[in-house]
Amino acid sequence: MASRLTTSSRAGWTFAIPGFGLIALFIVLPFFFAFYLSLTNQRLISPNPTEWVGLDNYTRLLSMNVVTLEPVRDDAGEIVRDDDGEIEYPRVRTITRSDDYPQYRGMREWFRWHSGDNAKVVIATDVVFMRALVNTFFFVVIVAPVQAGLALVLALLINQRLRGINVFRTIYFMPVVVSIVVVSLLWRFIYDGSDGLLNNILGWLTFGLFQPVDWLGNTSTALPAIMAMSIWQGVGFHMVIWLSGLQTISPTLYEAANIEGASKRQAFRYVTWPGLRNTAVLILIVITMQAFALFAQIDVMTSGGPLDSTQTVVFQAVERGYRKQDISGGSTISVVLFLVVLCISLIQRWLTRER
Repeated sequence: MASRLTTSSRAGWTFAIPGFGLIALFIVLPFFFAFYLSLTNQRLISPNPTEWVGLDNYTRLLSMNVVTLEPVRDDAGEIVRDDDGEIEYPRVRTITRSDDYPQYRGMREWFRWHSGDNAKVVIATDVVFMRALVNTFFFVVIVAPVQAGLALVLALLINQRLRGINVFRTIYFMPVVVSIVVVSLLWRFIYDGSDGLLNNILGWLTFGLFQPVDWLGNTSTALPAIMAMSIWQGVGFHMVIWLSGLQTISPTLYEAANIEGASKRQAFRYVTWPGLRNTAVLILIVITMQAFALFAQIDVMTSGGPLDSTQTVVFQAVERGYRKQDISGGSTISVVLFLVVLCISLIQRWLTRER
């Protein structure tokens, strides 16, 4: 018995070692190398020697502050207002460029809100990265549940023993096998503001009343447009995972529910959904990881614009690391992204644990 276990263990390790080796070579070692580079001022091509800077890159990337701007007042002490009746405030640069506030030097305004007559302004050293971080989280929060829910609906629809059902399975899965670059180019033409397919369809449905929209050139529609395309492109992959989970549920459970007089909604709640628990955890993790890795769609469709409204963390890492040749900056962003994804994965694992 012991010899059998030893032989089985040895065979298992023999098959596993190549996989562990590849993971260590292409994932673990590059991460530690990126962490080392993030502590230096390394550039891709530079005549200057590399210097150790410690946590300066992280400080510049993540530093934020909140400053209070009081209204501008005239000689009589009255609040000055512009032509539209809005309260005028001093420029933020009067603080960020002042020698009286060295801790704010080099920072720029990110956003502001009003508290009474005063304005609270959030300033950051790297405003573009902060926008990229918020855009990435927004993309994950919207795309993950919508894509998972739509994929589940499609899986339930095609989990039927009907003639020709494989045709629909193929149609739903087809966008997955097409290159994301090709899909992004196709949807860029669909979203075209002058003669795009989407504008033409909406104009036809409204009998010409709909005014064309530059979907990728508008700051309020660019990121939602990319979200819609990403959901459409990836929903087929997750549909297949849901379908594999559905087909592992024993038909006898549905027969027992039918005998007990359960409705379709009750059967889904008490039979289907509990049987899909492990599948749901897998899909949630996969979609979250894919959403955080958003890059190709941004690079092809908007290049981070307009006005940084579609910047993402991975796009910023590539932009700085290779296009701006700032390897240390790109490595710093990569390490921050790793820590963010790790924390979210641990939270997901805790929320989906066995109880």
